[in-house]
Amino acid sequence: MEMKQQLDRYRNRVEQALEHHIANQSAAPLLQDAMRYSLFNGGKRVRPLLVYMGNQLLGGNLQAADAAACAIECIHSYSLVHDDLPAMDDDDLRRGKPTCHIEFDEATAILAGDALQALAFELLSTPTHDIDASTQLRILTSLAQGSGAMGMVAGQSIDLSHVGKAMTLEQLENMHRHKTGALICSSIEMGALSSGQATAEDLLALNTYARHIGLAFQVKDDILDIEGDTETLGKPQGSDTEQDKPTYPALLGMAGAKQKLALLNQQAHASIENFGDAAQPLHWLADYIVERQY
Repeated sequence: MEMKQQLDRYRNRVEQALEHHIANQSAAPLLQDAMRYSLFNGGKRVRPLLVYMGNQLLGGNLQAADAAACAIECIHSYSLVHDDLPAMDDDDLRRGKPTCHIEFDEATAILAGDALQALAFELLSTPTHDIDASTQLRILTSLAQGSGAMGMVAGQSIDLSHVGKAMTLEQLENMHRHKTGALICSSIEMGALSSGQATAEDLLALNTYARHIGLAFQVKDDILDIEGDTETLGKPQGSDTEQDKPTYPALLGMAGAKQKLALLNQQAHASIENFGDAAQPLHWLADYIVERQY
């Protein structure tokens, strides 16, 4: 219960910060409405949580992590808006609500995603007394690499180019290490950097942890796409199967996918053992990812 309360505080913190930054963000009211709709639609805020956890693990100041927590959620939200578009996955439902292009229109959804991406980098590049300029630049670089053509966007491209095509397990993991994992790695790296205390060894251990939970997140999503239901998932159950997308259950069978998930969970826990009790929130999050129902 204490852990849940702490994570709820982190969620409330990023919600309030996002509210502050989105206010009067656009000169076009419709665009601002679409940005707000996409940001505040019931997301789990896993990536901002990782930012705050990385910061606190190394004895940082939460205020120094706020911009990174907001920026990562802006990037994640923009990616979902674009992912749902007719040219991508063509989804009508996201977290139990109409997707942005359904609630508004396709052009507005594209522009809302563009604006959220720009806002993320504005937040990270705005001068601040909480982080020195060289660290701020490292945080910016982490997000750019995690979200761009070497990270999330590359993963989405690989995904779209393999719809209806066979993939090996190695190819599937490569896709998801980019599409989902890269931004998760950036989340905890940005948080650690914001503490001003991160060593190279710290960053390596946290990157290993993030790689494991990032892949576990996707394996669990693939399992839920089969075993979940539309009401709980907040999106159409079986959509990956219907679109003939490569998934872990399709390659490994359901039992094999669950074994893979358990192994990734064990590896995530092992990678942060050297941090001792300070890493308990990260251990909790690793378990949450594999046990969640949506």
